[in-house]
Amino acid sequence: MSVNTAPLSAGRVLDLLRAGWAAQRDGALTASWMLHGRPGVGKTDIVRQLAEETGATLFDLRLTTIEPQDLRGLPYYDHAASKTVWYRPEDLPDDPDQPAILFLDELTAASPWLQPTVYGLLQERRVGRHRLPDNVFIVAAGNMVEDGAIAYEMGTALSDRLIHLMIRADAEDWLLNFAAPRGLDPAVTAFLRGRPDLLETTADSLQRGHMIACTPRSWERVSAIMGAVQDRASRQAMIAGTLGDAVAAEFSVIADDISATVHIGSLLAASDRDRPAQYPNTLHGLNAVVFGLVGATTQQTVTQAIAAMEDIRHLAETRPAEGFGRLPLAELCSFGFEMLMARALKEDMGAAFAASEPYARYAADRRAAGLD
Repeated sequence: MSVNTAPLSAGRVLDLLRAGWAAQRDGALTASWMLHGRPGVGKTDIVRQLAEETGATLFDLRLTTIEPQDLRGLPYYDHAASKTVWYRPEDLPDDPDQPAILFLDELTAASPWLQPTVYGLLQERRVGRHRLPDNVFIVAAGNMVEDGAIAYEMGTALSDRLIHLMIRADAEDWLLNFAAPRGLDPAVTAFLRGRPDLLETTADSLQRGHMIACTPRSWERVSAIMGAVQDRASRQAMIAGTLGDAVAAEFSVIADDISATVHIGSLLAASDRDRPAQYPNTLHGLNAVVFGLVGATTQQTVTQAIAAMEDIRHLAETRPAEGFGRLPLAELCSFGFEMLMARALKEDMGAAFAASEPYARYAADRRAAGLD
């Protein structure tokens, strides 16, 4: 059966879970949630981020690795009471004073023998005699049969116990809300800004009979490889094993150019006079600069990062002979400031914007153009 609800970006799904968390905290709504999406689309990351934001303890149960008794517990005989009593499993939250998220991952791949035990958790919030405290937020996740993953069809008895959210890979959402805040390698973010169609290629790979596909999870792994492996040949072989040969070859061209032309540390250390000469004159290079500046911004560098971001929109004037006039400099600058401000507000660096003359000029020009 298909999930007959419109697909949403990961950022939008996180917003809905935030709203569900707040509604449950206020006693207005208690529900169990189900995240559907292709492998690697970010389901687990969404739940982890919600736990980080709320300070909740995360109980992550991979249902493919457990048996019904792992949830139900094990019985023992109470001779004094002349009855069988069940030991509660330690993997279920039981502290009424500590908010928790119970994450039932790989629900659709779990054994059908386990599902009746899960029903009670999702609907009645109990298993056996153990009841979950009111401060436990329940989220399940899984793939579908058509995703090429191991999965069982979800029966109506299980489906009816859940609020279903379908996640789709959205490049802009992923770049803004995941890649930039986590400081992924600028080559990855710059490449996907230009090739958003390659963020997630599972359907195409299945159609072609290819095992390897691009997913948000695989691009995160590529970022880690870029930072960990210095030998180019070894790095390229690892990336090809993560993305497939064709995408890896296309990515390597961009990554090599960025490696040769983008030096964020030097850009942040340069004087106002010397900085304009250090920008690359290609679109993917400038995209890498934008993401690199956001990723490198700290309390110590935020002032320089603001000035460097503002310089981007003036490159056609400061280096008129190099073709910058053909590039969307104003759009790049605005995109960069959107991410930079989000990071600054999250990490208590907002005062730097209020005191920055370059940002004041940028904001004044936008107001004059009727953009704010």
